[in-house]
Amino acid sequence: MLSVDIERFWADDELAHKDNCFSKEAPQVALGIRMSDECVFAELGEPGNPWGTLEREKRIAFNKRYNDLAEQIVGIRLLNEKIPLPEECFPAFKEIGEVFGGQYVDNGNSIWLKGSCSTPQELEKMLDRVDGMDIKSFILPANWEQEKNRLWNDYGKKPWVWNDIRGPVTLATSVYGVENLIFLYYDEPELFERFSKTILKVMLQYIDIFREEAGYTAENAPRGFGFRDDDCCLLTPEMYEIFGYPILKKIFEYTAPDPEDWRYQHSDSAMGHLLPILAGLNLTGCNFGPNLTVSEIRKHMPRTRIDGQLAPFTFMRNNQEEIIAEVKRDCEMAKEGDLRGLNLTTAGSINNGSSLLSMRTVMYAIQNFGRY
Repeated sequence: MLSVDIERFWADDELAHKDNCFSKEAPQVALGIRMSDECVFAELGEPGNPWGTLEREKRIAFNKRYNDLAEQIVGIRLLNEKIPLPEECFPAFKEIGEVFGGQYVDNGNSIWLKGSCSTPQELEKMLDRVDGMDIKSFILPANWEQEKNRLWNDYGKKPWVWNDIRGPVTLATSVYGVENLIFLYYDEPELFERFSKTILKVMLQYIDIFREEAGYTAENAPRGFGFRDDDCCLLTPEMYEIFGYPILKKIFEYTAPDPEDWRYQHSDSAMGHLLPILAGLNLTGCNFGPNLTVSEIRKHMPRTRIDGQLAPFTFMRNNQEEIIAEVKRDCEMAKEGDLRGLNLTTAGSINNGSSLLSMRTVMYAIQNFGRY
């Protein structure tokens, strides 16, 4: 194994995360990698579907075994070992894709949103239905109030605040289709804009519903919101300014109005053409695809924490030389001009096959090349 001063690394890493990774006290670049539940299968040599469901007892057992290895290799336990019992969980509510007529289908690898319409006429009819819908009655199950009271009385649990969602473009392309949405911009521009406005309206209703269910008002609710919008890269800047940007702008104004509030965008795709537009949102954090560099992102977003830019496939191939080269590159860009603000992780998801030894390799590279 590569030599890493583990105790010093984690002490320095704690300082590195202060001030959203911009602290002048930080001795080194921050490490954002904490692995994922997917990684237990390859690491432990166990069969299983990394994206499938795993019964609670087996998940706990796998995560404990994985964490025992993690302590030896990287010095800390990484995965959650406290999985709630079924009776401790809130009943499922309908997701936003279902409001728009879609169905969430398990395809064996992931939960996929199946579309509901494919022509402008079908879309218009669907939007008419959504615009007239009682969203709260539709999304909350019949036993919601009973279960909400039980969970509060038995476990002191409140419902969560709804502050993270698939982004508007990914939602739209899932419900209506990628090509259909692009053609809609040219063929039915008013309907294109209406689709965006209805998505915004529904998102705001979700926010208000779950704030109310958790006992908050707009004034005292926890701040912040995050979007996961991989498909936004498929739109031109002109399309995105009409469809996606107004939604993010309004949601952030409503949930994260102050400079330090959490405003996040994950799009692990080719995002260079949308950076100038997203810069206007004053994001506090971002995670973009590996074709972008730290320097390119920083030109447009000087005060945004960059979660990246190690390519996920480089990390998953577990080649030490390649990992060190990319981490060194990113660290040097973060140190240039003492810009800071880099939280070194993968530019996208951490996938099964990514090893703990590769995480240690990233730590080695930060300790040797990422000192401020």
